[in-house]
Amino acid sequence: MSSTSLLETLIAFPSVSLKPNIGLIHKVQEILTEAGIESTLAPDPQDASRTNLFATVGPQGVPGVLLSGHTDVVPVDGQPWTSPPFEATHKDGRIYGRGAADMKGFVACAVIAMVAAARRPLRRPLQLALSFDEEIGCVGVRHLLRRLENDLPAPYLCIVGEPTLMRIGTGHKGKSAYRAVCCGQAGHSGLAPRFINAVHMASDLVASVREVQRELSETGPREEGYGVPYSTVHVGVIHGGRALNIVPSECEVSFEIRHVSQDQPEEILARVLQRLADRVAADAVHPEAPLPDIQLTNSYPSLSTPEDSPAVGLLGSLLPPGTRCTKVDFGSEGGLFKRSWRETPVLICGPGSIEVAHKADEYVELSQIEACDRMMAALVDFLCQ
Repeated sequence: MSSTSLLETLIAFPSVSLKPNIGLIHKVQEILTEAGIESTLAPDPQDASRTNLFATVGPQGVPGVLLSGHTDVVPVDGQPWTSPPFEATHKDGRIYGRGAADMKGFVACAVIAMVAAARRPLRRPLQLALSFDEEIGCVGVRHLLRRLENDLPAPYLCIVGEPTLMRIGTGHKGKSAYRAVCCGQAGHSGLAPRFINAVHMASDLVASVREVQRELSETGPREEGYGVPYSTVHVGVIHGGRALNIVPSECEVSFEIRHVSQDQPEEILARVLQRLADRVAADAVHPEAPLPDIQLTNSYPSLSTPEDSPAVGLLGSLLPPGTRCTKVDFGSEGGLFKRSWRETPVLICGPGSIEVAHKADEYVELSQIEACDRMMAALVDFLCQ
């Protein structure tokens, strides 16, 4: 089986986040087993139909190179696809289908590389980690990491195969997501000033977020290479109010902090809450209004690998001369791998472009799959040295 034909098979599995990926994982297990490679599963404790997979080939007890990829994809509902999203379509040197770029193309190349490595005299192992529910905050891989941290020697190198057009990704921002519950007092809108309005509190929170965002853009730490080279605070969802003539007693605000490696999300959050507290204290009508209850709903750390590190040199040697480094404007599991094995360098490199991910008619160029196959072949050669 080639990487291209395996990619066609993987696209056919509708492994949308929060839905089963077990069929896809069993297919990968079948291919690995036929090559004599054992694999283990680390499922969601509440739902075994969503699971991670780990496999290794080569000598045991030796630091190896770990290839990491996620198997889930984002939904296609409401998108204007011109071809079936869960059926691979070849056109103009591209393969169209949900996940073609993000990131079943890399997964296909990595599985085929494992099969090839099983026939070679490896001196270091090649390892494969496939996860679920990455698209909703790198959720699934955490179950796998808890198993591997104590049993697996710290990898020599970890490559996360997110789409970078086969450039070397050295970093991404960290992310923390929050839900703020603003509480008020229900009452008739004809007597509105007598009651604490939860939506007004939410609007004060949004204003505080915007103040801190302005400060971060003007004076915050900068990390060049990103599309936005400083930390950002973003409000994404607001729910509140029952009827226009009722003072709202509750309003929820969901917001996130995406931070460069020099910033700490807890410190940024504290600044937002201080601005909010100052606003409430200065309110002439309801200075006693309770501040929102803030809950952290998800987070993952940033990733920053120096461009002059030996790991970048190694990966660069497996790619065409002149391949440049980049930083990616999306998150990945890379920061979690780095947190588990601090001495392990983590890089991001995979086929396809993030520009077409999550959209209708997502695709990957066949030339990108071929380039990834060449990198994998060079990696297997390196592991035999």
